[in-house]
Parts: sequence; C-alpha cells; structure tokens
Amino acid sequence: MERRGAAAGGDVCMCQTVFPAHANHRGELSAGQLLKWMDAAACLAAEKHAGVSCVTASMDDIQFEEAARVGQIITIKAKVNRAFKTSMEVGIKVTVQDVLTNAEKIVSVAYATYVAKPVGAGKIELEPVKLLSIDDHLEHTLAIERRRIRLGYEQVFQNLMQESNKEGTFEEEDAVSTDLTHVQSIELVQPPHANHHGNTFGGQIMAWMETVASISASRLCHSYPVLKSVNMFKFWGPSVVGDRLVFNAIVNNTFRNSVEVGVRVEAYNCEEWIKDQARHINSAFLIFNSVNDKGELLTFPRIKPTTKDGMRRYHGAIARRKIRLARKCMLSAKEKPSDPWETSNQAYVTYSNIAALTHLAAKPAWEITGTLDDIKIWTHEEGDVLSLKVEMQVKIPSHLAFSLLSDFTFRQQWDKHFLTCEVLQAVNEDEKIYYVTSPPMTGHKPRDFVILVSRRQPCKPSEPYAVAVKSVTLTSMPPSPEYCRSEILCAGFQIYSDSNSSCTVCYFNQVTSGVMPYLAANLTGSSKSIEDTALECIKFLELKGSKY
Repeated sequence: MERRGAAAGGDVCMCQTVFPAHANHRGELSAGQLLKWMDAAACLAAEKHAGVSCVTASMDDIQFEEAARVGQIITIKAKVNRAFKTSMEVGIKVTVQDVLTNAEKIVSVAYATYVAKPVGAGKIELEPVKLLSIDDHLEHTLAIERRRIRLGYEQVFQNLMQESNKEGTFEEEDAVSTDLTHVQSIELVQPPHANHHGNTFGGQIMAWMETVASISASRLCHSYPVLKSVNMFKFWGPSVVGDRLVFNAIVNNTFRNSVEVGVRVEAYNCEEWIKDQARHINSAFLIFNSVNDKGELLTFPRIKPTTKDGMRRYHGAIARRKIRLARKCMLSAKEKPSDPWETSNQAYVTYSNIAALTHLAAKPAWEITGTLDDIKIWTHEEGDVLSLKVEMQVKIPSHLAFSLLSDFTFRQQWDKHFLTCEVLQAVNEDEKIYYVTSPPMTGHKPRDFVILVSRRQPCKPSEPYAVAVKSVTLTSMPPSPEYCRSEILCAGFQIYSDSNSSCTVCYFNQVTSGVMPYLAANLTGSSKSIEDTALECIKFLELKGSKY
C-alpha cells in the first residue's frame, strides 16, 4: 500500500462575491450555492493533503448562523484536521464580510469526511497531518472524538426512536397530511456537475437536495422557507456523469417554528433506468424556518402521517431533533458546569468533557507557583477564571498510570478529598459516572459530586493518555440535604510516556466554588495540601506499579 500525503497537511481559502445569480428571492445567498462552495473548498483541502482525487463521504451537522446578501464577500477556509488510513476530517469555516462596513460574521463551522480515491484499483495510506500550531493540535485531538460521535450516531438514534415510539402518535383535527408535501424531481449529471474523474460533486447533490426540500417545505407554510441546518448524513454510493438522479422530498415533522424535510436520492445509469433498478446514494434531513416580511418567525401547521413509513419518519424527526438540540446546547452553553446525562446528549457530553480538558491543557501562559522534588504546580488566570496544573514525575510506565488514575474507586487511597466514591453507571469501557463525597471543611457542609469520567488512550506514541472529569446531572441522584452539591467544570489527567519505566502525569482543574475551599489555603501559602496530595499520588502509583 502506497503512502501519500502533503507534509504540511491541506488548507485552502476560497473567496466569493455574492452575485444576484447566487441569491434567492430575498437577496440572500442560496443555501444550495453555499453548500456547493463549502464542499468544493473542503474537497480541494483533502486533495491537497492526499495528492489524489477525493470524494465526499459524510457531512456532520451544518448550522447556518448568518445570512449573506448580494454584494457581500464569502470566505471559506478549509483545513485537514486529521488523516486516518484512507479518510480525512476536514474543518470548514465560513464567514461573511460587508465590503462597506468591513464587518465580518461567522456563517457556519462544519466538519466533513473525505475519502482518497486514486486512479485505478490501488489503495493508498495517508500520511499524518503535520501540526504547526496549538489550534492544529487541538483540532487533531478532537477529530478522534468527533469520529466517535459519527460512529455511534446510529445507535443513539435507534435508542431515541424507541423512546419516541412509546409516546404514541400525534393527533390533531387541523393537521395537514404529509402527502401534500411530497416533491419529486430529476437531474441529469453532466460534466460541469462532476470532478475531473467524472464523479458527481457532493456539494452539487446537496444543492439539488436543498432545492427540492425547500419546495416541499413551501407547500406546507405557503411562504419562502429558509434553510437553518442540515442533519449529519453520509453518501452511501457514488454517482457519475450520465447518471439520472431522482430526488424525493417530503415533510417528516413540524416543531412550531421549524420543519424537517427528508430527501432521498436514487441514481440510475442507462441500463438501470430501463430496468427501474435504483441505487440509493444519499438521504438527508434539512431543517427550515419561515419568516414574514418583518423577519418574524412563522408557525408551521402540524402534520399527520398517513402511512406506516410516514409514522417512522415522524418519530425519526423527533429523535433527530433531540440530538440536534443536545448538540447545540453542548456547543453553545459553555459556562454551564453541569449537563443532564440523557440518551440524546451522551455523545456530546463526553465530547465536551474531552474537549474541555484538551483546551485547558493547551492554554498558553501557565505560571509556575511552586516546586517540590518531582512536583511542579502551575496556575493560569483568564478573567475571573483560575485553573490549576500539577505536574508529577512518576517511575512507572504510562499505561499503568493511566489504568490506575482512570479508575476512581482507587482515588480514596491517595486523595484525602475523596471520602467515598461509587460507580453509578458503567456506560462503556471508556465512560463511567461516579458519586463522590468529600469531608467537611471548617464552616462548610460536606460536599458531594456526580461526575463523568471519560478515558482515552493515545492513537500514537507522541499523544498523551487522557482522563477527563466533569459534573453531570442524573435524575436518579438528586441533591441531598445532608450535602452541598458541588460542580466540577473541567478537571482530569494527561499522562505522557517518558520511557518504558517512567511517565509525566499532569493534573488539571478549572477551579469552581465547589473546589475552592479545598485549594484556597494552599494557594495563599498557608497549606501544602496540593503538594501533599501529589506526593501521595506518586507514592500510590509507584507502589501499585511495582506489583505489576
């Protein structure tokens, strides 16, 4: 297998002026046109890294935050975040600039996966992306987490579908039959729609899908719908020049001010067309709003499924909405320390747990405030947020330190701030939820915590082991009057291998009011509890490690 890849990774920048031909009836950039540009820029970034032709494999959820108008400038920056064996994650950032005021706003931030497709039957193995900045390292690390979400999406969706089915059907006298919203359209793939190898551009297919979905939504709202987001989707197969693409769109469900339209795409070559043998190449779910002349959101009528398949799509839209809202909440409410642990948001809670620790560890300008033998203590101040870092040199292999530190039932053996610790949920091998109690401090009630612990092994030797910790809310474990329920915003360990028999353990904690009583005396110099706890941690690790 040949190894290919540009040493510096792939990054491209595309600038486009929005002309009337690119705009809709409101003078705003058509979402379909924007999707074409985004896919083209991302594909070029992927091909710059791979050195061969690439095709769109999937797109994560796309949210459109701002509209671009005729005369404004669209800038699309695309960069390969991480290369796997034959696929790559490409990050896409879209901004709009007003040429008169020079004001710039973010339109969308998205992630797509592209697969290298060399000419002929040979396969290639992509070279790793060369990381040149702190942001490169962050996105490279988080690309693995986003990949976990993609791989686990179907299982989460099926679990939510079962919950939605239990809720029964929706019945309302004025509900509109979904049959009235069905739209079918056909397109012939011609050379301008395809790349130099004849494969249809994924962005072109997305643009056609947006067109038929918009028509479907308009039949329900009797106005001009505006695309707000596209749900995560995959391309199941390729299409080429000469294919006939048949698009079927129908409204799946409405949610007061938004509507979900499902679009199924089938491809036929000449022979398949005669025999009516379709190839299902894509399905996507697009969410629209509709506004009046004053820009106010319109209310969509409720819909009524009329078939068994329509009922499946009705409940599927509910499940996807729960996932979409959970994702939006997780990515926007960054100041909220404790997130509810629910079926719809588990993937995003674990993602934010790892992401928060990764971002905290990568922050610049850490200041060293104390040293003691094999221990260094650092602090970081950003506004009114104080963070702590404790670096420890430990004489055991990194994989053993990771195994011991990621099992919080051992924590009481070296951390006096842990009075009790029990496992509430063993979600999977890498995620567990613990209930922790801490001894009372003078003048304070004893505190308790419900925490999610997410553990990750490195994908390559230069990367650290990670154990991320944050508070979550469980309905089965409400606050008790005996304790003061406290929060951990971001904490955890990164463990780097120094040799076969030693490692560097870094502990991080973004200090919250619940943790401050245990650290205040240490930070003012009247106590050495941090150093003492670190020494106990080293002693525990080396003692346990010697038995393996």
